[in-house]
Parts: sequence; structure tokens; C-alpha cells
Amino acid sequence: MRWISFKSRLLGRPLASSEAEHQLLPKTLALPVFASDPLSSVAYASEEAMLVLALAGAGALTLLSPVSVAVATLLAVVVLSYRQTIRAYPQGGGAFVVSYENLGVVPGAVAASSLLTDYVLTVAVSMSAGVAAITSAVPELLPWRVEIALFFVALVTLANLRGVREASVMFAAPTYLFIATVFTMMVIGFVRCADGTCPQAISSGLEIEAEVGAVGLFLILRAFASGSTALTGVEAIADGVQAFRQPKARNAAATLGIMGGIAIAMFLGISTLARLFQVRITEDTIDQFGTVISQIGRAAFDGGIGFWVLQVVTAGILVLAADTAYQDFPRLSAILANHRMMPRQYRNRGDRLVFSNGVVTLALAAGLLIAAFDAEVSRLIQLYVVGVFTSFTLSQTGMVRRWLRTREQGWQRSVVLNLIGAITTGVVLVVVAVVKFSHGAWIVLIAVPILVSGMMAIRRHYLGVASQLRQEPPAGPVRPNRMLVLVAHADEAAERALRYVDLVHSDHVQVVHAVEPDSDDLIHTWDRLYPGHPLEVIEGEDESVVGRLLTRVRRERDDHPESRVTVVVSERFRRRSKLALFSHPNLLLLKTRLLFEPGIVVTDLTSFKRRRRSGLTQVPMRRVESVVLVSDLTRPIRDAIAYAENLGLAVRTVHVDVDDIQRDKVVEQWAATGYPYELEVVPSPYREVTSALVAYVRDRRRLCLPGTLVNVIIPEFIVPGRITQVLHNQTGLAVKAVLAPEPGVAVTSVPFHLGVRARIDA
Repeated sequence: MRWISFKSRLLGRPLASSEAEHQLLPKTLALPVFASDPLSSVAYASEEAMLVLALAGAGALTLLSPVSVAVATLLAVVVLSYRQTIRAYPQGGGAFVVSYENLGVVPGAVAASSLLTDYVLTVAVSMSAGVAAITSAVPELLPWRVEIALFFVALVTLANLRGVREASVMFAAPTYLFIATVFTMMVIGFVRCADGTCPQAISSGLEIEAEVGAVGLFLILRAFASGSTALTGVEAIADGVQAFRQPKARNAAATLGIMGGIAIAMFLGISTLARLFQVRITEDTIDQFGTVISQIGRAAFDGGIGFWVLQVVTAGILVLAADTAYQDFPRLSAILANHRMMPRQYRNRGDRLVFSNGVVTLALAAGLLIAAFDAEVSRLIQLYVVGVFTSFTLSQTGMVRRWLRTREQGWQRSVVLNLIGAITTGVVLVVVAVVKFSHGAWIVLIAVPILVSGMMAIRRHYLGVASQLRQEPPAGPVRPNRMLVLVAHADEAAERALRYVDLVHSDHVQVVHAVEPDSDDLIHTWDRLYPGHPLEVIEGEDESVVGRLLTRVRRERDDHPESRVTVVVSERFRRRSKLALFSHPNLLLLKTRLLFEPGIVVTDLTSFKRRRRSGLTQVPMRRVESVVLVSDLTRPIRDAIAYAENLGLAVRTVHVDVDDIQRDKVVEQWAATGYPYELEVVPSPYREVTSALVAYVRDRRRLCLPGTLVNVIIPEFIVPGRITQVLHNQTGLAVKAVLAPEPGVAVTSVPFHLGVRARIDA
């Protein structure tokens, strides 16, 4: 309870699924959320181009204006192209969905990997650039830039875990303040230059020695590639269309157009003022004189309050620019998980209706990059842009193919626009890859194929698992059920286990005990106490108790291959606790190992030690009712239902509603199966299986007659290999953990072992 209270205070109260509509964003909030990255790029895009041109000396800086015009033109083409994408794919997904549906699975994986890499770099670069803005004003903080950047990562992560709308409200004011401040700086700067005498930047007298020969095409292309960082984040709105209010596509397209116009104006304005104010900058002097935008602000505002406001809002927008990635990385991860190309855990929404696993993954990856590259923008920026233009090119190429295939109204104009976008971004991609390869871009060029290989392997694994789960149960008679009852002492737990096997149908029952040092009393008194259930004693000094019991269970299964073996264990706990599952480590180890044994079912009964002063009398077990969990209609579910029917008990089937689409699918499939049981749908407004199930089981116990044991039957499919376990939700383990401390409840695990090895490296 304390953890829940702390979590609620930190992240806010949990939001029900019905509140999702209220989390959608109007254009006024969507602009700062999705456009903070491309808008903030203008704070350092001109600077990156200047750093490259400065290699040829101060005279080469005159080329900044034509290079900036070329970058702005490319930005306009990409913005117009992505407006086409939004209209064609209003469900969102951006470059991945376009590439996947029009070019194939592998191109889709390449686009997705490029975008994921870009989002991680966006956070790392934005945080580092924000810290650079701070250290430009306060150089004494330079030694602490990594720690400051990591602090900002944690801060933005926490804000996004609190929910999309709450994060957008928090970040809206700084974004709009940055836009207003930069435009104010530009107006003041151009007004002061109107009489022909522009204020000079602090670095205007800096002598820059040329490190290369004359300015050549390669240097210009490299400067263009560095300046193209202004395009980062343009695809974010196309990826996150579903976050907008209705009409989603129209609002997203309008927001993208507004963002593009503001970004182009700010980028060209800063580049022009940099030339007019004679800003000079090199890798060695950037820490001494400050960033380009800080020098322009210092000259335009004469170092007054306006300069300090500019530095604060620039640092703020650069830090908050990471929010664009925080919105799209988790959303794209969820889309990939739906396409079986990332672990399915990324589909799960957290308490605040955000894809929390994606948010945390992004924060960890970006934090590692910041630490590895010492929060230096000039080093991190070299990894940037390659992934951006890879996704741009694939997206525009996919759109061209779509228009040629569908030939919708106005397709000729659309195909020309997207073709221009594909060609221009493709050319830039080649240029960027070549000129930045030796400066760090090779890391991305290696990382993307590795990510693609991983996605394809995950996809093969999930498809292999799905094909086996769709198998129909074999026809024929019901398998006999042989029960092994494991006992350690002659106590209430043993009596409870024996009572259970007496109430259910079984073809054979054998009580088993592995000898321990204190077992003499049990051996001598068992036959007198329970004459109807002879005790089989397993001795052995060279093997552990768990090992002996495991060997005995395997022998029972191997000697009767036509039967199913049920291992019945009964545990006694001192008190109800969420950690009750770990109270008996040897038994927990045995149950875990049995889970991976084909043909073995484990039934775990729990009871609690009564206090001596308690006047309550424990009601003996008189009846057993089975509750089968139904998540879908696959082979493991059918096997679990067949097992429940074979026990000869009253059977109830339950589906926990955590997703509307899955619920409707299961209800429709259930109606066509012909099962004589009504499928009970248990609502779970907060998308948790365990809490909704515990509430349902408690209600059943209250409604049932005293002495009724509720036997919760959990269908589980088991994939071999430890790595592959990570790709699945392990819902069964979570259900066992929460039901272990519930009195009057038994948990039966009916595993289905995949016949063909489905490995991640298959």
C-alpha cells in the first residue's frame, strides 16, 4: 500500500481506459509537444553548419546563407510530403507504416530502426544542447554537464510518465516563450541593422586559421549535411496522429504546416543574423565564446535581461525538445509490438495511459549515450541525421508506390510531390552517410542493421509461436488424470490436499514424501492417520529433496505416457502477504522446474495458520469450483478447459477485459465454439489482469456456499530457452503471485509446451 501511495503521489492517480479520450491533444498543446524538437533544432542547426565551414577559414562563413537556404528548401519539401502522409495514413505510424505496407517487412523494419535510433539521439542531443546553453551563460558548470544532462533526462521522463496531456501542459509555456523570444531577438537584430551598422558578436574579431585547403564541394556538402539537423523531428507529427483530437488527420496536418513555417523562419533568421553580426566559431572556441544563438542574443540585447531570458528559454526548449521523442518512441514501439517486431510488453499502457515501458527504455538508452559521449553536442551530432533521412527516404518512396497503386483522386500531384521528396532526401542521405561516416555516422550504419535483424528474429519467433497456438486439440478420448500429492508433514496442509483429491475426479492418486531429517514421526503415523492414502517414501542422500521429487514426477509421466500427471502441493502461510509465494523456496523451485516439464500440471493449495486465541473454526472443504482464465481461443485455453471438465467440477470461464479489441474478438470466437459455459467478461478499467481477477475471485467466494474452494486454472504456453521468456508477459506468474495469499483459493497451472523450438535466433 505504501508503494501504491508513493507511486500515485509521484505519477498521479491511475487513469481508467474510459478517460483516454480526455488525454487527446488540441492543436495548441500538440504543437509544443510534437514540434519542440524541430523548433529547437534551429538553436544549433546553423551552428553545426558554421563549425564545418570554419574549417576552411573565416572567409568560408559567407557560404552559410546559401547553405541555409538549401536546408530550408529541403525542410519545406519534407513538410509538404509528410502532410500527404498524414492524410493517407490518419491512423499514424509515419515512416514505418508507410514502408511496411508499400515496400515490405524489411524496409519497414529499416524505417522503424532508423526512427528509434533517431529518437534516442534526439533525447541525448537535446539534453546535451540544453546543458551547453546553460554552460554558455555559466561556464563554471562545465565539469558537471553530464550530471546535469542526466538530471534533465530523469525530469522529462517523470513528466511523461505522468501522462501525455499533463506533460503537454507543463511544456507548452516554455515552447511558446522560446518562439516569442527568438522572434523578438530577430526583430530587434534586423531593426538595429536597418541603418547599416549591425552590432558585432563577441567573437567577431576571432582569427580562424584554415585547417583544410580551398572551399570545395565536399566541404559544402558536409556543411549542408550538418545544417540538415534542422529537419530532425519533422516526422514526429505523422507518427503521432492518434494523439490529436478529432478530426485527427486535419489537426495533425495543420499543426505540421504551422510548425514548418515557424521553423523555416527561425532557421533562416538565425543564419542571417549570424552573418550580419559576424559570428565566428570553431570547435576550440565554442566553450569560450558560447553558442551561435547565445552570441546573437548577447549582441542583439546588448547583454541585458533579454539575453538572459533567451539563454533560459533556449536551455528550456532544448531540454523539452526531447519530449517529441518521448511521445513518439513509446508509440512507435507499441505499433511495432502489434506487428510482432518488438516484445509485446511495449503494447501495455501504464497507470497514466502512456506506454511506460517505451518511456523508460528511451530514457535508459539516451542516458547511456550522454554518459558515453560526455554530453558533447559536437560528438553526438555526428550520429544524428543519418537515421532521420533514412526514414524520410523510405517514407516518401513508399508514398510514391502507394499513389501509383491506388490512383486516388489527385494522385498525379501527390506522386510528383512525394517523388521530389524521395529523391531529395535520398540524395541528402547519401551525402550525409558519406561525409559523416568517419565522424561517427558509422555507428548508426551498424546499429540499424543490428536492430533490423533483432526485429526480424522477434517477428519469426512470434509467428512461430502463433502458428503452434492455433493448432486444434487432437481428437480422441480424454486423457486419464494421475495425481501425485506431495506432503512434508501430517498437518492441515496435508489434510487439505487429500480432501481436494477426494473431491475431484482422478484415475489414480499417490501420496509422496521425500525423506528429510525430521521425517520419522510422519512415516510412523501416516498410515494410522490416513489409511485410505498410502504414503510412498522417497529416500536418497546424494540428491536434494527437490531433485528426488522431480525424478519421481518424471517417472510417473514416463511410465504412463497416455495420462496427464497432476502434482498437488499444499502450502501453509503465517499471514497474508504479496511475498507469500516466496515463503517456501524449495517448493517454489520445484514448481518452477515442473512448469518446464511437458505433460505435468501443478495444483497449489494454500491455507493459513490459525492463531491459538482465535475463536474461528475453519470450515472444511466441501466443494470445488473451477474458474478457467480465457484470454483467447488458442490451443492452451482449450486444453485448460478440457482439463477442468475432466476434474468433474462446476466450470466457469472468465475473460478479463483489458483491451476492447481483444475482448470483442474473444467474445465473437467464444460464441462460435459451442462450449456450454457462458463466458464471463470481467471489466478492468485500469488495464490490470491481476487486480481485476483477485476482485472476481473474492466475489465468487462470497457468493459460494461455505467450504467451497475456488480452483483458478491458468492456461500457460511455455517456450524453450531463457532469452525467449523475455518476449512474453509472464501473466501466469503474476496471477500466481497475487492469488497465493488468498484463502480458499487453489491455483492450477496447465502448461502447453511448444512442440517446435521457437527461438529468438531461429
